[in-house]
Amino acid sequence: MAQETEHRQHHINLLPGETAPTVLVPGDPGRVELFAKEMDEAWKVAQKREYVTYTGKKDGVLISCTSSGLGPSPTAIGVEELIRVGSKNIIRMGTCGALQPFMRAGDIIIATGAVRGSRCTEEFISIDYPAIADYRIVRASIDACERLGLKYHLGLVRTHDAFYLESPWAHGDYAARLKPWVDLGVLAVENESATMLVVASMQGVRAGTILLSSNPIFGEGEDDPDLEAHKRDLVRVGIETAKVLHEMGLDED
Repeated sequence: MAQETEHRQHHINLLPGETAPTVLVPGDPGRVELFAKEMDEAWKVAQKREYVTYTGKKDGVLISCTSSGLGPSPTAIGVEELIRVGSKNIIRMGTCGALQPFMRAGDIIIATGAVRGSRCTEEFISIDYPAIADYRIVRASIDACERLGLKYHLGLVRTHDAFYLESPWAHGDYAARLKPWVDLGVLAVENESATMLVVASMQGVRAGTILLSSNPIFGEGEDDPDLEAHKRDLVRVGIETAKVLHEMGLDED
């Protein structure tokens, strides 16, 4: 498994010391640019393939943001290499398809864990190993939402490989495929969280997930007219979570 090293990482193109102990990880590289705009100061550290990294400061707290691209495999690579350069808190900051009918576009979801519907992490360890969010990151994320006055839901999400099987754009009867997870109270479906949680926790690194309900699958239509503003809210929650972790003393090397 990953070990900290002085070598520049092959995919994320980073060296130790080029990121903060807390790294926010969106799938979309464009969201890293949004992160930079929300910081008091930020500078681009690296860009290679789907991995774009900015480091900056907000209210005196050093925070980094690295995109992972879409899906389990690039997420596993990015998390492995972030751990190698010294990351201590790795937080997914992504969008999702909300499953529960009471959820609305713009709601924030804080995952306590993820259903392992992705096969990627079975290369690392048996499916019996759970994908659980670190409780300190969950606590910090709750505090962040409450400070910002944003509505949030707390619970399980589902990670899977095949976007075109479980989404509003899916082939065939996606509602029937998702119904068992809806009935079990799973809050949302997405493509990266379980991978991040498993790879990080196996190596003693804290990890968590903050999601934006951007496309409620069983809600009133799939388009969010305020999507850009809601993405900004998501980034603000991520940044505030990093600040709370700093206050808790959990971003020290």
